[in-house]
Amino acid sequence: MLLARHASLELTPAGQAALAAAYGEPHRAYHDAAHIAALLRWFDVIEHEVGWDDPGSVYLAILFHDAVYDPLAKDNEARSADLARAHGAGERTCALILLTARHGALAPGDVDRDAAHFLDADTAILGAAPAVFDAYDAAIAREYAAVPAAQFRAGRGRFLADLRDRPRIFLSELFHGRLDAAARANLTRAAAAYA
Repeated sequence: MLLARHASLELTPAGQAALAAAYGEPHRAYHDAAHIAALLRWFDVIEHEVGWDDPGSVYLAILFHDAVYDPLAKDNEARSADLARAHGAGERTCALILLTARHGALAPGDVDRDAAHFLDADTAILGAAPAVFDAYDAAIAREYAAVPAAQFRAGRGRFLADLRDRPRIFLSELFHGRLDAAARANLTRAAAAYA
């Protein structure tokens, strides 16, 4: 399913099986193997255009960052980092995974270059074409189906508006320059729909 591109990044069969099982869980509508594949495409873009300082750690962070995903839990990132560690990931990978709990709360100066690109790749969907963004937003709603509709709408609308109103949505210059305008348009439209 999710195989490393470099011999030094190969996962054990147990690690591959753990990821296949995790990303194949039936409650996942967005945080699934397709999401990981999208991040791996961004990994290649970044590797080609600006380079990674520690590609191995970032690559494993991409693979494991959403391995544990329960929309109602508050410890998904910590449990995903623990799973990565159990399958041989180092502390840098785990630190990157833990940063995903702070999406929308970080500024460019808060993280290094690799972390900025990793986090931006994870949120690049915000700057996707409107139909792709709308499919993502609908998938998130399906993942949160256990939350009462009014509560979900209020929380989701507030989250999207808060992202839109930040001085910077993306932490890196690459993503800021490429996706900021589209992301603000998507977030404005979606936040209004939840209001």
